[in-house]
Amino acid sequence: MTETPTPSDSVVHPRPAVGRLPKYVAGKPPVDVPGLESFKLSSNENPLGPVPAVMDVLRNAADIHRYPDAGSSRLCVALGEFLDVPATDIVPGAGSLGALNQILAAFAGQNDNGVHDEVIYAWRSFEAYPICVGLAGATSVQIPVRADGSHDLPAMAAAVTASTKVVLLCTPNNPTGPALGAVETEEFIRSMPRDVVIVIDEAYQEFVRAADAVNGVDLYRKYANVMVLRTFSKAHGLAGLRVGYSISQPEVTQYVRAAATPFAVSGIGESAAIASMENYSQVVERVQSLVDERDRVVAGLKDLGWDIPDAQGNFVWLPLGSNTQEFAALAQSQGLSLRAFGNDGVRVSIGEVVANSRFLEICASYTKEPRRS
Repeated sequence: MTETPTPSDSVVHPRPAVGRLPKYVAGKPPVDVPGLESFKLSSNENPLGPVPAVMDVLRNAADIHRYPDAGSSRLCVALGEFLDVPATDIVPGAGSLGALNQILAAFAGQNDNGVHDEVIYAWRSFEAYPICVGLAGATSVQIPVRADGSHDLPAMAAAVTASTKVVLLCTPNNPTGPALGAVETEEFIRSMPRDVVIVIDEAYQEFVRAADAVNGVDLYRKYANVMVLRTFSKAHGLAGLRVGYSISQPEVTQYVRAAATPFAVSGIGESAAIASMENYSQVVERVQSLVDERDRVVAGLKDLGWDIPDAQGNFVWLPLGSNTQEFAALAQSQGLSLRAFGNDGVRVSIGEVVANSRFLEICASYTKEPRRS
């Protein structure tokens, strides 16, 4: 009888890169607190959900036993009309994260000579970046954000080497909040080697109100090495359906499409995204209501004496330093689940009005104690 090997006897080992990957920590749900309604403000979800037409699509879905269109052609056509870009310049993915993985699979990894490509991005930025880059076989080059939470574009430009293949620009930056300006971003692009792919990650683009903010689609039209990432998860309220996409010129798109995952977007997701675009005026109304709430929260924090970065997404950032975990635990005890990032700070999604008001009450009580760093 053959004995089952114990884990220590196993001959199965992951790639070395897997063992070095940081662990992705998803936003946790709130705990139940007696006498309080609990709220999840930890995942930057849209608390208003999708528009009614999308709910009709979901209720009437009947073809889930069939594979979807491998390339989501209806979605590409609809997006092309919506954004005024060629449908062939769009490659769908399972959320903007899935679209990013397709880009990295196409352009960054370990070369045949064993050399690892480099991917430059700001830090702290989207928590999945180092995981995606590592899985692709490339090397992360993290450039610290400025004190105000914004990208240090000159430092990022100075970090470019012959091994640099991709630069990721997250705007607005998740989790700190500031958006990149149009002028500074175009100057940065012009300073880059033409063979470096520049990805403008605009997952929160619809929430931006800064007058000088960059629009990635404008720059993709002008520069062949610029790609844009967008998603239906945030503004459209379709986070659970995983519908995202990248946009790039044909000489780039051809390689992304070759690396794309077939059937990445479900048929239901495709139909829901199309219905949401067809009712975009309602999406805009919902987004504006969240922006109004964001502005109320920001004004409330400033009145309380909090110094926070410019908030251009559907979240705010508290740079709490060593008090990060303490503050998150305090909020949890009051029925709010926030997203704590090590000893850097806490990201708080804009949620229901009552949840946002309770968050401000917690901040008011916390500022009475000299514990912020």
